[in-house]
Amino acid sequence: METLETVGKQLLITLGYASIGLLAFALTFWLIVKIAPFSLRKEIEEDHNSALAILIGAVIIGVAIIVSAAIHG
Repeated sequence: METLETVGKQLLITLGYASIGLLAFALTFWLIVKIAPFSLRKEIEEDHNSALAILIGAVIIGVAIIVSAAIHG
């Protein structure tokens, strides 16, 4: 049976990796917003540009796979 110390250590490691993943997502989304020559919010919400929404979703999934592979080793 695991001790409380081991569980606490694993919890801190998990929170650290989750923080790194969220930072990677935020940085990627910020970079997409800065690079795009148009307003992403307007294109997706007002103009209903589903192709752009799918593209952003694909980028997010790609970053998730990279972060997952980096954590897994």
